[in-house]
Amino acid sequence: MTLLGRRAERVAVEHLLAQAQTGRSGALVVRGEAGIGKTAILEHAREAAAASGFRVEHSVGAESETQFAFAGLHQLCAPLLAHADALPEPQQAALGVAFGLRAGPASDRFLVGLATLNLLAEVAENGPLLCLVDDAQWLDEASAQVLAFVARRVAAERIALLFALRDAGDGPVDAFAGLPTMRLDGLSDTDAEALLATAVRTPLDDEVRDRIVAETRGNPLALLELPRSAPPTHLAGGFELPDTLSVPHRIEDEFRRRSSNLPPDTQLLLLVAAAEPTGDVALLWHATAQLGIAREAAAPAEAAGLLEIELRVRFCHPLARSAVYRAATPPDHRRAHGALAAATDPQTDPDRRAWHRAQSVLGTDEDAAAELKQSADRARARGGLAAAAAFLQRATELTPQPAVRASRALKAAYVTHEAGASERALELLLAAPIGSLGPLQRARLDLLRAQIAFHLTRGTEVPGMLMDAAKALAPLDAALSRETYLQALDAAIINGGGDAVRIAEAALAAPAPEVSPRPVDLLLDGLATTLTRGYSAGAPGLRLALAAFRDGPQGESGHSSQSDRWLWLAGRNALAVLDDELLYVLATRNVHLAREAGALAALPAALNFLSITSVLLGDLIRASELAAEATGLTEATGGVPLRHAHVILHAWRGDQAETTALNAIIAQEDIYPDGVRMSPWLSTRWQYCTTGWATIRLRGKRRRERAGPPNCRSAARACPSSSRLPSGPASRNERRSRWSSSAHARMRAAPHGRSAWPPAHER
Repeated sequence: MTLLGRRAERVAVEHLLAQAQTGRSGALVVRGEAGIGKTAILEHAREAAAASGFRVEHSVGAESETQFAFAGLHQLCAPLLAHADALPEPQQAALGVAFGLRAGPASDRFLVGLATLNLLAEVAENGPLLCLVDDAQWLDEASAQVLAFVARRVAAERIALLFALRDAGDGPVDAFAGLPTMRLDGLSDTDAEALLATAVRTPLDDEVRDRIVAETRGNPLALLELPRSAPPTHLAGGFELPDTLSVPHRIEDEFRRRSSNLPPDTQLLLLVAAAEPTGDVALLWHATAQLGIAREAAAPAEAAGLLEIELRVRFCHPLARSAVYRAATPPDHRRAHGALAAATDPQTDPDRRAWHRAQSVLGTDEDAAAELKQSADRARARGGLAAAAAFLQRATELTPQPAVRASRALKAAYVTHEAGASERALELLLAAPIGSLGPLQRARLDLLRAQIAFHLTRGTEVPGMLMDAAKALAPLDAALSRETYLQALDAAIINGGGDAVRIAEAALAAPAPEVSPRPVDLLLDGLATTLTRGYSAGAPGLRLALAAFRDGPQGESGHSSQSDRWLWLAGRNALAVLDDELLYVLATRNVHLAREAGALAALPAALNFLSITSVLLGDLIRASELAAEATGLTEATGGVPLRHAHVILHAWRGDQAETTALNAIIAQEDIYPDGVRMSPWLSTRWQYCTTGWATIRLRGKRRRERAGPPNCRSAARACPSSSRLPSGPASRNERRSRWSSSAHARMRAAPHGRSAWPPAHER
């Protein structure tokens, strides 16, 4: 195809291809609004690459596929799987489990990313490879993370990756932030007029032409599509475009008008194609046959330029798919999804079949709901929390029995919160028939409300809410009650105030575990003892608990997975008992498990803590990357801002201006999520890990050079025993201000850069 204008963009794409052809891999993200020409840039890249001897593979994100973990990655890699035999067995297994080709525990996303990188590299051994990903904003979260991982690590494999992505705000968390980016704006007036002339063959009044160009803002798709159905009177007298609609809405309206003029069978065929975004031609024909639609019904849609049916089913533009689906009536939606469910093989793709079947139901259907629950279990086992949440939400809607519906709504809300959509989880709870819940479920409901409140607000009332939930759970589920006490204790320590000791006393008075203590039970006892009886009494119990977290099975049993949820609190206590090696192990494992599960509610705090740990180990570059990732996820999921790592990092770098600025922000906020006022033994330790290290590093440079990597024990020994955080009647904001001011005052002389610790193999 020939691009009009876009000279700089063409040069950038051709440079990417030329670099890849000579063995210097690279990636480029093309951003812009809908219809601005991103797909055209990708098509230009496809043609240029094919002419240069590249192998070209592509994937297209689809709105209806965002809940299917690894769906977009499978679309890209499926034609390449013949080369997977060359991968190490663990990587073959990771891809096989991720793509549903073999059974096994949820794939480690790092391993899936590594396997994908090596698979692409293996293919590129036979010639340069171009990977095109259109509508990347609609990729499922797992695929987006893996492809971004690959894009950041390609080097000398003769691989080029090109992503087309709508502007921020149109999709989920932007996994592609930080990659080389090229933004597309509207065409210049001259190019826009030339493009408009190709779409309108009749003479245009100058004023009408100028108005069209101005109102479309140089959007190529708007320039091409809108004039096709405009009445001649509009072209002659003023081309009426509603100013209140955005360009994408205008384009979608145009596609809707064009499809509405087609024969009824053709419209229904288009709807089936829109509801099945994988582009499987055989599946389309099987589904339409279920509806009694002949294949010839596709011809009018192809003639109208809305659809292409070759090796795949392709709409002329993603907005055409959206317009077709939105224009259809609910009964037609159900017919289309019902036909797709009947045509989908339940053995090879049970989850997609269950999803289509669920969309075909009017009212309630327990069988369809039960199928979706099974799909949710499979999705969660594969690390697809977002998919599991979507399946459970729909299962709840389909469940006829109020008690079962309430139970499923509660489970759906739990998983939705874990997936990072806490406000949506609250909506699910509000809609649930909570009157049908039993005592245990009501206690779990109160627990979830408190957990969501803590995630969204860090409210001072949350520790009390959690303690009340723990007391209610005690006679119903002793194990969960003890975990809830630990969460209440954690919230109280983070928020500050006097709740921590009161909760610790209540936890020690609660019934002991009926079975062998789990790591989480040992941690509760050790922390509660420390807070009520002092460090010397509690530290041995804490060390015993931390050893259990370190040495216990990882993800091999229900107990281990429950304990894994407390790794970040275990890591903080490793900091408190001066065990820095264990601190690094626990903080790293916590991030790994949160990533693997897709737990966006827990991942920001895990990243934040690993960032702080990396600062303590002298790896400032990695600390900065982790803190930035945590901030991006928090902004995307609506959680409380986590600023502690940024304060520590800037203070360590000696950046007084930025540390002062962050100090001012923290002092003005109603909440301080990372916690300052803790028990005396923990606050002293925390203070010197955040405010005293730069000074200690300068004073003890020669000693550390002899002793090896930084060690928090030497820091603790160097700290004068009288050093404590400000306390007394001052307000929390005043305490924050004094604490953070002392941080940048002590650290403004800290050297910049990165130390040689941890060792390279652990980074």
